[in-house]
Amino acid sequence: MIEFSEAYETVMNSAFDTGTEVISFTGSTGRVLAGDIISDMDLPPFNKSTVDGFVCHRDGLGSDFEIMETIAAGRMPSLPVNKGQCSRIMTGAAVPEGCNMVFMVEDSEVLHSGKVRFTGSFSKDNISVKGEDVRTGDTVLKQGRLIKPQDISVMASVGCTSLTVSRMPRVSVVSTGDELVEPFEVPGQSQIRNSNAYQLLEQITHTGAVGTYLGIARDDEDATYDLVKTAISKSDIVLITGGVSMGDFDFVPEVLERAGVRIKFSKIKIQPGKPTTFGVHPDALVFGLPGNPVSAFLQFEMLVKPLIYRMMNCSWKPLTLLLPMKDTYVRRSADRQALVPVMISDDGMVTPVEYHGSAHISALIPADGIISIPSGQLRVEKGEIVSVRQI
Repeated sequence: MIEFSEAYETVMNSAFDTGTEVISFTGSTGRVLAGDIISDMDLPPFNKSTVDGFVCHRDGLGSDFEIMETIAAGRMPSLPVNKGQCSRIMTGAAVPEGCNMVFMVEDSEVLHSGKVRFTGSFSKDNISVKGEDVRTGDTVLKQGRLIKPQDISVMASVGCTSLTVSRMPRVSVVSTGDELVEPFEVPGQSQIRNSNAYQLLEQITHTGAVGTYLGIARDDEDATYDLVKTAISKSDIVLITGGVSMGDFDFVPEVLERAGVRIKFSKIKIQPGKPTTFGVHPDALVFGLPGNPVSAFLQFEMLVKPLIYRMMNCSWKPLTLLLPMKDTYVRRSADRQALVPVMISDDGMVTPVEYHGSAHISALIPADGIISIPSGQLRVEKGEIVSVRQI
């Protein structure tokens, strides 16, 4: 049995590059950039007004202004603006050369003479200067970035309509056990519906990888071997749930070795998730995850998710919050590192959820995150600051 930190490093050091592909910028959210995106122009590309109002020279504010023209967005000024003159201007429109301020419509009065007067006591420039956001040649998005919806407008603005991204890892999911039936089936006596596979598929999709479910391997070594071999041939990562403990039918580790997988570890000093297995095949990385759904969920979050991002060369880090415990928490045993699902209250306090063990699947529903308690520590005191890893 190894410490989680050692298991984590073993998994991360086994990652391999999945390659790249070129895709459209539309629909690229959740993908990972495989190269920098460079601006082909200044942003804004000209001095532009940030308000609806009147554009002029600031030193003329004490007098009334002759209105020369109306400048709409998308149209360049056609008349010069000299001292004692201004032009009506719309938000986003180009500022005439030499003008250094725009006063808002709300701070103006159009006189019977047709001139306009500044009625405010102070006015900002209200001009966005050419290139103040981005200059030609600037890197606007860096390699390794996990693309977010707000990045799409940046790509559109600099004309990046196609981009190179890391290929999404292919992840196959195999469930094991005669006790399992699919969710659309009615379980018989001593049977349960297969929840792990579908939970894992959603977790896979959420990380930006491609998940494929290959079905349930019954408690037969040859049948399990055949399904595992198929999964390895189709995948970059294989997730097998169940069959990794110490029971008579828990022969997944033996099947993996038979399939050419070199086992790196088969037990982690962590709770839940002790029987997690990991191995390396020339064609794929293989996990044997515990059959209990909370264990499978958490070990995916802790080991598989960061591996997927690493394989896409993504600079991903889990989102964590430092918050105080609402009450003292005491656990029964401290021989392993503990992962404890917690809720965050409206006042920013942390409380463990009601949790009956790694088979308590509904315990994760109210959970906002997990805290990690190191081996050897029984208590977390009221008011103690803990790191909440959001899930």
